[in-house]
Amino acid sequence: MIVIDGGSPVPPFEQLRAQLARQIQDHTLAVGTRLPTIRRLAADLGLAVNTVGRAYRELEEAGLIETRGSAGSFVSPTGEKGRERASRAAAEYAAVIASVGIDTNEAIRIVKAALTRGIAVSPATREPKEA
Repeated sequence: MIVIDGGSPVPPFEQLRAQLARQIQDHTLAVGTRLPTIRRLAADLGLAVNTVGRAYRELEEAGLIETRGSAGSFVSPTGEKGRERASRAAAEYAAVIASVGIDTNEAIRIVKAALTRGIAVSPATREPKEA
């Protein structure tokens, strides 16, 4: 079940993207599950079609879903690659933290601050982008 909080400072597309990503990663949405069409989900959630379209595009860029033309969008079997990539990035981050002598609590505060600001790194450009 997807719930969009209109009073949240988090944009609706990001709320949708995050909830779908979580459902894919925890296997609530199994590999091969067909997602609702963009228009249908937009109507069901009371969102603009472009809002849902952006969330779907970002999920596709992350490898969590794949679009098969007129057949629709499906949970991708490559979704686990995102988790593996995050695990590798965490290991690299831990190595940097250890090399500069930052303690674990401070390292976690740094990550939480980055996540709270909604800053992500685009895999294509490796440049920070607002989420």
